[in-house]
Amino acid sequence: MTAKQPKLIVASLLLCAAAACAAAQEPADTLRWTYADCVAHAREHNIELKQSSLNRENALSALEEANAQWAPSLSFTTTHGFTNTPWSEGNKNVYASSYGVNAAWTVWDGGRRSGEIKRNKAEVRKSENDTETLFRSIETELLSIYIDLLYAREAISVNRSQAEASAAQAERAERLMQSGRIAAPEYAQIKAQADADRYNVVSAEASYASQRMQLKRLLELGINSQLEIMPVDVTEEQVIAPLPPMEQSYAMALETDAELQGKKIAAEIAEINIRTAKSGHYPDISLQAGLSSGYYSNPGGNWATQMKHAFNENVGLTISVPIFDQKKTKTAISQAKIARLNSMLDIESRENEIARTVEDWYISMNSAQTRYSAGLSRLESARLSSDLVNERFQVGYVQVTELLQAHSTLASARHELLQAKYMALLARKMVEYLRNATVSLQ
Repeated sequence: MTAKQPKLIVASLLLCAAAACAAAQEPADTLRWTYADCVAHAREHNIELKQSSLNRENALSALEEANAQWAPSLSFTTTHGFTNTPWSEGNKNVYASSYGVNAAWTVWDGGRRSGEIKRNKAEVRKSENDTETLFRSIETELLSIYIDLLYAREAISVNRSQAEASAAQAERAERLMQSGRIAAPEYAQIKAQADADRYNVVSAEASYASQRMQLKRLLELGINSQLEIMPVDVTEEQVIAPLPPMEQSYAMALETDAELQGKKIAAEIAEINIRTAKSGHYPDISLQAGLSSGYYSNPGGNWATQMKHAFNENVGLTISVPIFDQKKTKTAISQAKIARLNSMLDIESRENEIARTVEDWYISMNSAQTRYSAGLSRLESARLSSDLVNERFQVGYVQVTELLQAHSTLASARHELLQAKYMALLARKMVEYLRNATVSLQ
């Protein structure tokens, strides 16, 4: 045993002890959530969703007010006044008061009330749809981050495996150098590779921690919350199985896309606004009725008597016919029609966006499947080559450059296969979500 070997053994023991200690110190209340758990928590606790749900409450209040316009209005009014006439020959100070109960009801307003009710009902539906659209956006973002975490965690395992192999090669190289079978520069190259592989492990762990922080932020979890994702068994069938026909997926996406439905509701509101604006051409008909009385101190008589004698009832009908309104109605109709055209363009734009999204995910899936198939054979070749080169290295019959090349090729093949695997999983699940507006990872 060389002088440096005890140091390597001690370092390895310390690393193992640190890992065991970290595992033992992991908080007992660490959250271990599946993707479904993350989605359920987001629906209940996401702040943006809560804020969006308040818009529905506002829309409901506006609808309640619109419905109330069918009821008559009723008011009580009273007026009190004191008049002083210093140079009057009679009573210089006069007190007067009046009392009245008035009611009014709009019989016909050209259809504005009906239009307002229909528009506010549509606004309620739109606010609900907007909340669902936001939730679906959060759901797909959660899906992407969750799969990235699955990839990052498996990448840690791959990097650790590579680091362990290169550490063993570095130990063997040190012994070969001490026996004079390889030169010091060659050992330095192998040692540098081992150091780089250890750094890759740390980098992969940092990437995993960063992705997990994004997940916690999206879930509105506090800084002290401990979260770990549950593993997902990604089968080869999920990677290589073909997707359904793209045209079918596009047709289904048009039916399930919440954002598209919201734009259709906006077009419906624009159509209602056109009909409501046209009501400005029609007359208004309203009924009024009232009860009133009053008191005047100058003529004399007590308050009760005057109130009795002054009591009167009135009823009236008002018809207001628009003749010239400074083009307000014409402008309102024109603006409502422009809004409808914009809504139709928004619908068309969203349909095109859905088509591009579906096509992009199909292209990503095809690319990932091709890479995965090629990666399987490449990994097998790289593994066989690496094993052969490593066996020769153990007995000292290999060039260092050949050893490093084989090690690098194997590492590259493993990561390429891993990336293709999870890219295929993400593409498949996104297509599934576009088709059904729901997705499951378990």
